[in-house]
Amino acid sequence: MVFDFLQPISSSIEEYISTLSNQTLGKKVVLHTQTDFPVLENIALALITVNESRGAAKENEDCNFDSFRKQFYSLYPGNWNVSLADLGTIEAGDSLEDTYFVLKKLVEELVKKKIIPIVIGGSQDLTYAIYRAYDNLDQMVNLVSVDSQFDFAKENALPSNSYLSKIIIEEPTNLFNYANLGYQTYYNSQEEIDLIEKMYFEAYRLGEVSNNLAIAEPVLRDADLVSIDVTAVQSSYSGNFMQFNPNGFNGKEICSLTRYAGISDKVSAFGIFNFNETAQETVLIAQMVWYFIEGFSFRSNEYPFGSKEKYIKYIVPIDDEELVFYKSHISGRWWIEIPFLTNVNNKLKRITLLPCTNEDYLAACEQEIPERWWKAQRRNIV
Repeated sequence: MVFDFLQPISSSIEEYISTLSNQTLGKKVVLHTQTDFPVLENIALALITVNESRGAAKENEDCNFDSFRKQFYSLYPGNWNVSLADLGTIEAGDSLEDTYFVLKKLVEELVKKKIIPIVIGGSQDLTYAIYRAYDNLDQMVNLVSVDSQFDFAKENALPSNSYLSKIIIEEPTNLFNYANLGYQTYYNSQEEIDLIEKMYFEAYRLGEVSNNLAIAEPVLRDADLVSIDVTAVQSSYSGNFMQFNPNGFNGKEICSLTRYAGISDKVSAFGIFNFNETAQETVLIAQMVWYFIEGFSFRSNEYPFGSKEKYIKYIVPIDDEELVFYKSHISGRWWIEIPFLTNVNNKLKRITLLPCTNEDYLAACEQEIPERWWKAQRRNIV
């Protein structure tokens, strides 16, 4: 069974948790210890650490994630009703592909059980293994990456910097949309930026997102898998001076993005990668995971789970089109309908709702077609 590949948390972490206050997260989590494995029934979130950095040409030997766990378990939970399990660590296999295989199977099992895996890596090419977990789940996948670059394959590129090409090219091709939040233009060639446009994917520059974090909310609300590269955070906030990044998200911004990911009813897998387990970085990672759980605790189980009676429907005629918007009674959030076209081959096999904003509705009322809707229409036509 795939859970047999998981190594328990260290005895030193068990001892550390025993010294903590009863109100801390460490006392609220079901742990994979030397003697016990968590019963997964009624578990909502599962924390997994992956000791695999060969995709970034780094050694795996010393990374045990203990400092991250100490930081995380010393935090106090919010007013949550969330069941969290720490499943321990996936150790590196004989080859990179072996680690991919174990992670893929583990995520697949958890998603089938409706448990959201929170994966702490390792190098970001582990995103590829998580994406492959959806192969047998019979669905198209929306991937959102918070990253300063697109990670297309370049000449002599490492797997952690080229995994996106594998996702796009290799069959089965389950990818419906890729969205990047926070790319920095000088790290990406013009050809790569043009390719994102040509494939009708979405990309938002760092300044665009930092100036208005709310534009990321509908993007993350539409995601199945969210992958965060910690190097997208400014070094002065992350504490990562091994790979110095003078520009990037600040601590508050990256935590807001992880909270948006958590509150999305659709996100079913979440990962944080490329961190170096320095004392400074583990503080930020712990708080990012905390904010993801905080967001999860406020999920409202709207689309695609609720019925359309819970929405106000607005129809906006534009030229030959009729744009259909829905506004939730519960949260006030907006969606726009992607119609099922009868005379062409559709990737999406039914009418689907695309998250959008009130501004998109107001723009449509001014006869301006929302760009995200137009791109989704183009991607949907095979």
